[in-house]
Amino acid sequence: MARLSEHGISSSSMSPSFLNSNSTSHAGPFSAVPELKVRDQMTKFWKEHSKAATVEEMMLDSRAQEMTQHELPEILSMLPALDGFRVLELGAGIGRYTRHLLARAAHVTAVDFMESFIEKNRQDNGHHSNATFIQADVTKLDFPDNSIDFIFSNWLLMYLSDDEVKSFIQKILAWLRPGGFLFFRESCNHRSGDIKRDLNPTCYRTDAQYSHLVTSLQVEEPEAEQKFGFDIVLRKKVQTYVEMKNNPNQICWLLEKVPRSSSAQNGFSTFQQFLDNQQYTSRAILRYEKMFGAGYVSTGGPSTTKEFVDLLNLRPGQKVLDVGCGIGGGDFYMAKTFGVEVLGLDLSDNMVEIAMQRAANEKLPSVQFEVADATKRSFPEGSFDVIYSRDTILHIDDKLALFKRFHSWLKPGGQLLISDYCCREKPWTPAFEAYVRQRGYVLYTPAQYGRFIEEAGFCKVRAEDRTAQLMQVIESELQRAEAIRGEFTEEFSEEDYSAIANGWREKLQRSNSGDQRWGLFHATKE
Repeated sequence: MARLSEHGISSSSMSPSFLNSNSTSHAGPFSAVPELKVRDQMTKFWKEHSKAATVEEMMLDSRAQEMTQHELPEILSMLPALDGFRVLELGAGIGRYTRHLLARAAHVTAVDFMESFIEKNRQDNGHHSNATFIQADVTKLDFPDNSIDFIFSNWLLMYLSDDEVKSFIQKILAWLRPGGFLFFRESCNHRSGDIKRDLNPTCYRTDAQYSHLVTSLQVEEPEAEQKFGFDIVLRKKVQTYVEMKNNPNQICWLLEKVPRSSSAQNGFSTFQQFLDNQQYTSRAILRYEKMFGAGYVSTGGPSTTKEFVDLLNLRPGQKVLDVGCGIGGGDFYMAKTFGVEVLGLDLSDNMVEIAMQRAANEKLPSVQFEVADATKRSFPEGSFDVIYSRDTILHIDDKLALFKRFHSWLKPGGQLLISDYCCREKPWTPAFEAYVRQRGYVLYTPAQYGRFIEEAGFCKVRAEDRTAQLMQVIESELQRAEAIRGEFTEEFSEEDYSAIANGWREKLQRSNSGDQRWGLFHATKE
């Protein structure tokens, strides 16, 4: 049993079972295998691969030293600020990450299954007064509820059965305080390491399986009279593996423990689930693309993208953050035309999956994508030259707080360019009220929107009402839809065509009535 002391976490005797962390290996799901056999297999496997307690053994890769030089800073860059945090590191191994976590956090408890690994970690990092080391099977760990600020797990869940993963994530959710974070990284789909192994009892799940699992679980805290679950802050590929091994199957997640509302968006537990299961299903995205143009799911497609991007005077080597990147058409355009580096964020898993498929075809390493919540994602100050967003921030409640984040992330002289749905002053028509409520939009007039940007610290703010342009674009897109109706219905269906065309006509009516507006906003950081 592990317990919290006043300085952190201490341990009593804990017998090792089958579990370790830092590895990549190969096999299929083993949920149906009897538990004792699973543990026997894992014990045998890791006894074979922990004799020298080296980084090559932990990573099961002959290039481990070289990979670590690039991978380690990449992983650390995804973590939240850990000042004052109580950290639990699961699958700590020989301490590749332990020493860096110790430098940032108030206390770190490092846990690993293999005695040789945890002893090597203790030898190297035991001189830190804020460190505790535990050799343990993580499925038998126990900590008080709400006692940990941050949990870090590197290559761990693939050594648990499906039932064990579900039970363990539930326990982690309870251990974390509200607002606490879980970071985990897994080998998905198939093995990554190149070191030969005769036995390989590893379970490779898809990243979609992990994402669904972690966002579907909840814990109830009676004292708070509240249920809590995980929201995804980010999900992304480890770029080191993509670039050095052409391996896109190393996936990271950063999750935050948040309250679950009984009145969640249209019956879904999270806003992301609403987006991916209702508004932006894969089929709906492709229908939008058929209307907007190849690669685009925002108003005007390539024509407005070219017009708006031209306002930025982009230069080769600049770094662009695209918030609400959709399926990446604008990002590929910026990278190809101006030689910039682009990071595209979108909360919709479906959008990012399509964008990454397109990225693989485009062979543009200067464009990357991640599933991320821009209201929770963090970047160092001055990370970007441009922040760009098309028709996305309408989903976000606290726009001022977001714009302040944007201001921090931009370099001095950096530019902000946003197009977004807006509205006129209330009262609105009942039909528009119902539409905004159903979509969960938070809309302001273009003038109010511009004032938020100014209040966030930006200068040279241009807030333009582009509703007339919106209406022209809708008209042209409806004409194009009619021209390709046969092609559209063959690819989708007549019902799909009617849904899209009627949606565009309703958008035109809302704009004609004056309720729905469209704003373009350009600003600079001094």
